[in-house]
Amino acid sequence: MILKPRSLLSGFSFVLMLICLLVCALLVLIQFSEQIAQIPGAYIVIAILAVIAMLILGFFPIMLILFLIVEGIKNVRHEGFRIPNLLSLGFGLFLIAYFFISPMILVHSETISLLYLIVSIAVGYFLMILSIYCLSAMLNTIHPFSKNNIDEIVVLGSGILKDKMTPLLKARVDEGIRLLNKQKDAKLILSGGQGPGEDIPESQAMAQYAIVQGVDPKLIVMEQESKNTHENLMYSRKLFRPESRRIAIVTTRYHVFRALILARRMNLNCKGYGSKTKWYFSVNAMLREFIGYLSLTWKTHLTVLAIFLAPLLLTALILFTF
Repeated sequence: MILKPRSLLSGFSFVLMLICLLVCALLVLIQFSEQIAQIPGAYIVIAILAVIAMLILGFFPIMLILFLIVEGIKNVRHEGFRIPNLLSLGFGLFLIAYFFISPMILVHSETISLLYLIVSIAVGYFLMILSIYCLSAMLNTIHPFSKNNIDEIVVLGSGILKDKMTPLLKARVDEGIRLLNKQKDAKLILSGGQGPGEDIPESQAMAQYAIVQGVDPKLIVMEQESKNTHENLMYSRKLFRPESRRIAIVTTRYHVFRALILARRMNLNCKGYGSKTKWYFSVNAMLREFIGYLSLTWKTHLTVLAIFLAPLLLTALILFTF
């Protein structure tokens, strides 16, 4: 988290740390088993904890699938029946088909079994990457030791309705204002141009809202050219003061990590702060963000996956040939 937080290494190293702690705890239990045995009820507590852990691990796939489907249905009910809103529901149904239905209907043959194994490795790989991505995203919104010495606070736009702020955008500006109130000399950069169906630039609507909330207009800087996250960062960077070194990017929680990855690619040193939104919307949006991340890094992941699958693909080629 100190050396390279804005990458999957943050989530991967956290998982590795948890595994090491678990192994360490088991070794301690074995090493001091005689002393622990003398503590009344110690083994009962350990056994209960072990059973709970196994139940959680065992039922986690089912709980995840149910969670995706329930939140997906909520998202469709609240946001409408559109393809972008079907990601979490569709993903949950895909996991049901893959884990429970496809093994029962597949024809048992060497070729089909080999193809299913190849697909299973690919699915397992991307599920692992998704898990690490979500964990990395969460870790990059936590700043327990961060000092209140930010120079520039960049709030990313997310679209308005004609000239009205959406609840999602209001939450972002509120988070930016919360950060600004803790700083001494920070500027609030509100980033967002004018898109289709918008009567004014997003940053203008954001500024009007911030002023109503009590922000001094002298502390507000508007960036009005950007159309997407990359341009938000690129054009906002031009508005930084020469002496500014500590930058904060404010967006919705599910969007923070991808924004930080884009910022890292632009050699922009910053930290991410996320505003809250509803669960059903966040789950669907996080999957959308993950697809966006894959679009940035697909060459790397396909190369890694190809290395893992090379022996199986060669075997499949031989089977199909002969």
